[in-house]
Amino acid sequence: MQARFGISVAPVAAALPDVIDMAVAADIEGLDLVGIQDHPYNAEFADAFAVIGSCLTATGRVSLYPGVANLPLRTPAMIGKQAATYDLLSGGRFELGLGSGAFESGVIGMGGPARKGTSALMALAEGIAIIRAEWRPGQLVSVVGSEYTVQGIEGGPAPAHPIGIWLGAMGPNTLDLIGSAADGWVAPLPNWMPWEQWAAANARIDAAARTYGRDPRDIRRLAALPGVVSDRPLHPNPRGSEPIHGSPQEWAQIILELARDAGFDTFVYWPPGFDVDQVQRFARQVVPLARKLLADL
Repeated sequence: MQARFGISVAPVAAALPDVIDMAVAADIEGLDLVGIQDHPYNAEFADAFAVIGSCLTATGRVSLYPGVANLPLRTPAMIGKQAATYDLLSGGRFELGLGSGAFESGVIGMGGPARKGTSALMALAEGIAIIRAEWRPGQLVSVVGSEYTVQGIEGGPAPAHPIGIWLGAMGPNTLDLIGSAADGWVAPLPNWMPWEQWAAANARIDAAARTYGRDPRDIRRLAALPGVVSDRPLHPNPRGSEPIHGSPQEWAQIILELARDAGFDTFVYWPPGFDVDQVQRFARQVVPLARKLLADL
């Protein structure tokens, strides 16, 4: 699968012009993706889907995705409709990151359901089925589940291109769900899942995919890369929850290792704040070096 590169941006309400500037910088610099974080219960954050719409309008080439959409606070039927609409409006530049909600207390505080374990897993599985069914015009959507039931509506509209459904997850059962039903894995930040655990998580996704007769290579793997691109070598060797602080050459080497040893094909930079200079350094210095190294795999 061809390597892709992008950035992740927080939709801070007090800095919305800066958010859009970051997306525009990614577009101008030739990056592939911009992820907009979705934590609706965060009082400092604007609505991720509204911000994505503005970023799509301000850009012309880069793809946008919610990283990841909070399913408990957004019904799957409406997510499917929104996703298809954004994709049509942008000419096929929308992808769908989806998750069960990182902060249960925030979800409950906003009136969402209290889901854990099996119920959270079933909600994701049923949500995927509903969303996919909605993207098939002319067919009735009928999904009867323990968490969601949608019956009798007609599918449509179809998106402009086959939208990927990428799950943000870290639990073993959800990793299995990615292997069986999703199009990609949005790996959590290292402070949620340490670097050393990423390879095993990808191996679990691979095993689940094979069990369900799928080619693991068809499932995209997005690595979250927090840190700073520096002017000088710092000899980074991130462990645990550590960010990456190093030169472009050192960043490129880490990306190579994540591809070669842990199975990632997509690399999403989490720059500090709204730093367009860091986006430019990543795009102009890190990405070309990484692409060259990855071409030799």
